[in-house]
Amino acid sequence: MTGAGGRTAAETEGRPDTPLGGGGPADAAPSSDGPADAIGEPARPQAAGDSLTFALAAPLEAREPPEARGLRRDEVRLLVSRRDTGEVTHHVFADLPSLLAPGDLLVVNDSATLPAAVRLDRLAVHFSGRLASGDWLVELRRRTATATEPYLGGAPGEWLPLPGGATLRLVERETARLWRARLDRDVLSYLAAHGAPIRYGYVRRDWPLADYQTVFGVEPGSAEMPSAGRPFTPELVTALVSRGIGIAPITLHTGVASPEKDEPPYPEWFSVSARTARLANLTRAHGGRVIAVGTTVVRALETAAAVRPPVAEPHCAAPHCAAPHWGEAGPDGGGVRALSGWTSHVVTPAGGVRAVDGLITGLHEPRSSHLMMLSAITGAGVLADAYDEALREGYLWHEFGDSHLIL
Repeated sequence: MTGAGGRTAAETEGRPDTPLGGGGPADAAPSSDGPADAIGEPARPQAAGDSLTFALAAPLEAREPPEARGLRRDEVRLLVSRRDTGEVTHHVFADLPSLLAPGDLLVVNDSATLPAAVRLDRLAVHFSGRLASGDWLVELRRRTATATEPYLGGAPGEWLPLPGGATLRLVERETARLWRARLDRDVLSYLAAHGAPIRYGYVRRDWPLADYQTVFGVEPGSAEMPSAGRPFTPELVTALVSRGIGIAPITLHTGVASPEKDEPPYPEWFSVSARTARLANLTRAHGGRVIAVGTTVVRALETAAAVRPPVAEPHCAAPHCAAPHWGEAGPDGGGVRALSGWTSHVVTPAGGVRAVDGLITGLHEPRSSHLMMLSAITGAGVLADAYDEALREGYLWHEFGDSHLIL
């Protein structure tokens, strides 16, 4: 990475000035899982502010897609927790139609996953999302013997030579981890040719991009898979619709996660159509439940239902700002309305939820902001009981793991 003064990032950190561009091996990882850690009797999850803290043993981290474990997508386990009674029950995901009622509405994220990781010899660039100016948010990560870790080097104006002769220039820091950056060619086409799905250390090898797509993904733009939708299959969708359960899409392009530390979510681009807003409002008006498929859907719907939705692109200066697009309001001016833009809305127990009655999601890491959202929907006590049961019964975490239905 070379700046205007001719120094590379390697030199500024006191390392030899060696080329950073080029292909290099895939994100380095151990060749096998090694000996499994004993699970034992897990400690009960404890409240940590609005979130939960608990120990996640290595054997509970899903390291490969369920298909590689001999399962269909819809054969992953499904933990069901009920807010009204606190009951926790165990199912497989294919049981979902029998767990919902005719007249319920599933709202899904139709964002498709990008091959958003570009690997160099010593660094990886994770493309996180496109801004209205044409710049992209990116995260720089140092490649290690096991996977990648945050790389905090770089300076505005420095450039990074990428595979295929491309050049990425750093514009300015957006957050402690993310840069605004500018590629010298179309990003989506470039990623299609030179990118790979983002993965972290618990996934021990590369898997095809198809393994990171959901059956609903038609709008390319997510840096990481909207994984709550992964267990759905065409056959399961047919069974749901045949039972009288509706399905409606929103779009929210997910950015890169923060696996190393507990960080609040940053702004992401989303769109709730007039049709989906109308279906959500009508469902609730007629006694049905709106079930969000993923925390991304909760964020989009709750933004569209907020009194003053926070939808401005972060640190945006004219003329490149993306103004929010408003559509019609719900019944009596309330409910969900059509809306698109950048959301900085964070769902917390203090604010609660306005638009969703339930959630299908994965199992989330200790102290993550996702757990704060789940507490807003179900309450800290019910959530702690559900996670206690998931740990005790050996459910699998992460994007290739098991699912959790909150009703």
